[in-house]
Amino acid sequence: MLDPDLLRVFVTVADSLSFTRAAERLNRTQAAVSAQIKRLEERVDVQLFRRSTARVELSEHGELLLADARRILALQDAAIARLAGRNALIHLRLAIMEDYGTKHLPQILAELAERFPLARVDVEVGLTSRLLTRLGRSFDVVIAMHPAGTGEGELICRENAVWVASAKRQVEELDPMPLALSNPDCLFRNWASAALDEMQKPWRLAYLSPSFAAVEAIVEQGLAITVMKASLITSRLRQILPPQLPALPSAEIRLHRTAGLASREEVLVDHIAERLRALAGL
Repeated sequence: MLDPDLLRVFVTVADSLSFTRAAERLNRTQAAVSAQIKRLEERVDVQLFRRSTARVELSEHGELLLADARRILALQDAAIARLAGRNALIHLRLAIMEDYGTKHLPQILAELAERFPLARVDVEVGLTSRLLTRLGRSFDVVIAMHPAGTGEGELICRENAVWVASAKRQVEELDPMPLALSNPDCLFRNWASAALDEMQKPWRLAYLSPSFAAVEAIVEQGLAITVMKASLITSRLRQILPPQLPALPSAEIRLHRTAGLASREEVLVDHIAERLRALAGL
């Protein structure tokens, strides 16, 4: 018998290739995750990972098991979804940062539509500071960004804040350097201005927009530089590395859910959280 809980731990470690990150995602200790992987290896009588001080890799047996483990867990999730009421009327109010809402959420919603045809998901995008104040009142779930090491909620992933410019123009050589940023309560805007001022790098706010898509398009045209999450850089953009521009703090993406959600809504929230972790590459 293959314990689904052990398989879920195995898939999480395989996806992150890190026992530490897997433990964070599963809200367990690293020792507990290691012990569960050892139990699974004893159960199947093969080594599933090759471990070293530098990295964790799937073994050949691990690669073989991974596809089957995903299928087993998918069947289990589907059974839970049916018991939760596949055809029940489900209404979830979701708030999320625009960049994740644009890049990741459409694919996740398409998957939910297939599993829960009658589900209704209301989505609002915006800045973390504004969305979180309305949790419970306007939203059932808020997916928000916080400085690393702060904030409550469930950890989805960690993101590096990076300087980004057009792949076709050296905008950073202009004096003063033009920036495209969001509103004053945007975390990345505050980090950018503070870091440049400390470096004594001349800059000017050339473009202001609360829209991630608008800022991204402006930067792609070579009109300005901005700060964005490293995982969202496209081929039309390039990262500017220190020491040319100063290093920026790290951020965490966390999921906040209101108390008292019905079980059928909780199934949707859990699915969104797991798929965001996978799409973020963690």
